[in-house]
Amino acid sequence: MASAISRGGREYQEDAVVTDFPVGSDSGFIVLADGMGGHAAGDVASKIVLTEVYSELKFQSPNFLDFEAEIPDYLHAAADAANASVRGHVSNNPETHGMGATLVSIVLVEDRLFWMSIGDSPLYLFRGGKMSQLNEDHSMAPQIDFMIKSGLMDPEVGKNHPDRNCLTSVILGEKVAKVDCPDKPIDMQEGDIIIVSSDGLQYLEDRQIERIVVKNRRKSSAEISRLLLAAIDSLDDPDQDNVSFSIVKVNHIERYKRLARAPKSRNSLGSANGTKAVPYSDVVNLPDFQEPPTRLVAGSKK
Repeated sequence: MASAISRGGREYQEDAVVTDFPVGSDSGFIVLADGMGGHAAGDVASKIVLTEVYSELKFQSPNFLDFEAEIPDYLHAAADAANASVRGHVSNNPETHGMGATLVSIVLVEDRLFWMSIGDSPLYLFRGGKMSQLNEDHSMAPQIDFMIKSGLMDPEVGKNHPDRNCLTSVILGEKVAKVDCPDKPIDMQEGDIIIVSSDGLQYLEDRQIERIVVKNRRKSSAEISRLLLAAIDSLDDPDQDNVSFSIVKVNHIERYKRLARAPKSRNSLGSANGTKAVPYSDVVNLPDFQEPPTRLVAGSKK
């Protein structure tokens, strides 16, 4: 897996992302938050959400394998803790009222994917040469796109609509309007690629993202990360939002299955049941792109 982050055309960074995949472990997780609320608010909100969710999941991580059915509850509890922490911060700092952050968190246990999403940060799955978005976009964009498709709005008007990026669900310290968190995991397949991302990546068209990932699917996660950031940089868009993402490539599923069928032994890869696989880890930190600052649009993340 690999992670990347860029400030894009912004003066400051409101994205935050963290990964935890210990070598030799059966499981790992990723947390990504995209802040809203402007300087000294959005960046604080994303850090609060990231810190609280990471802390909760890290505390529960020893239980992921033995209490796998409880993972959706862990994800909900982590989001609740983050929301409460944001509420406390706003209460003590009234000038930050309105700050908030999106959240995408995933947990991988062996070959099974659990996930939670609040807001418009996308979670992509690439399988068999095709890209699909697993989570729902909690913003006005889907409604506006539906109006365009139905002939109720001009495509150019819809593309640049000022309400397009207004969120319909987000962590604000108040009641969260909508949470996506399936009870059952997705069974991963060898060759699958997962991207946990902020919506800054969507300055690229979906077909561009799909083409880059599929064409380079045999390369490392780090190299795919570099290529995606290079494609964003080539847009030369002065309004480019912050962008952050983590890429996970699923390898050696067949090897895992062979290990799962092996006789139980405490000497097998250092585990009691002989099923621990050692994941490939390749984390890349890339420098921020230096682009001119852009004007914030009131009432939206942008």
